Amino acid sequence: MRATRLLPRTLALVALLLLAVILATGLGSVPIAPAEVLGALWRGLSAQPLAGNDVIVWQIRLPRVVMAVVVGAALSVCGGAFQGVFRNPLADPYLLGVASGSALGATVAIVAGWPRTVIPLSALVLSVLAVTVTLALAREGRRFPPTRLILAGVVVGSVLSAATTFLILRGEDRARQVLAYTLGDLGFSGWRDVATVLPYAGLGCGVLMLLSRALDTLQLGDLTARSLGVPVERLRLLVVVAASVATAGAVAYVGVIGFVGLIVPHVVRLAWGAEHRVLLPVSALLGAALLVGADLLARTTVFSQVGIVTTLLGGPFFLYLLRRGRHD
Repeated sequence: MRATRLLPRTLALVALLLLAVILATGLGSVPIAPAEVLGALWRGLSAQPLAGNDVIVWQIRLPRVVMAVVVGAALSVCGGAFQGVFRNPLADPYLLGVASGSALGATVAIVAGWPRTVIPLSALVLSVLAVTVTLALAREGRRFPPTRLILAGVVVGSVLSAATTFLILRGEDRARQVLAYTLGDLGFSGWRDVATVLPYAGLGCGVLMLLSRALDTLQLGDLTARSLGVPVERLRLLVVVAASVATAGAVAYVGVIGFVGLIVPHVVRLAWGAEHRVLLPVSALLGAALLVGADLLARTTVFSQVGIVTTLLGGPFFLYLLRRGRHD
């Protein structure tokens, strides 16, 4: 009965994602009709020669749209997993310092004048290093208590943010480029970037979805989960590592995009329920649709940066959720 009730919503969400992809691929300085977009997609997939607007679709717009799908899905799945493993509705993919480390890595590369191709690599290395330091600070024997993880993540993130601010002030001529990265930017995404991000996002999110049943058990509390045979500490560490890998790979190439991983899982819980075997894949669909739409709005309006759009949309909606929860 429950599956029958949720299926129409899920199908509607799939249709929304497909519609967002078609619109985002067709709209721009050179408008392309939906039928022509579908034709271009078919010709590209069937290895037919590309000409005219087909080139715009495949070489310029589609890589950006696909990157938005991958990043939006990854951030949403990681946010849902973090909220589950920490049993904290305010947890998001950046909780353990991934965003601060990525921003610092990108800032170092930009201020030093390194080639643009090096910026994502520097961001990825620093984001992974940030999570490693957070885990080392939070470790208590063989355990990683949630409170210590959160506090360590806050400390590491604050220190790295201070270092980023210092570098920005030292390299004022490149401050605009750094700011654009910290607000998220899908504009430079190409097929090579998508191919690089996809393994990180796919591996991390795949592991999280395989752990969905264990995440459901963890909601009963650590003691109950242990009594049911769940290795709580190993599960928590595995979720943190998998989510951090997916998030680090995503933000290294598109910058820090806020609120997607925080808001989307909340919406899915309201409409689909809290079971992680449903929550995580549906969050992937909704997060992908949201980021594709937000990026379309960013590049066709004065906002320009997708992170500005997600914050403007996510902030008020999160306040609505808080108000709703208080009344409930």
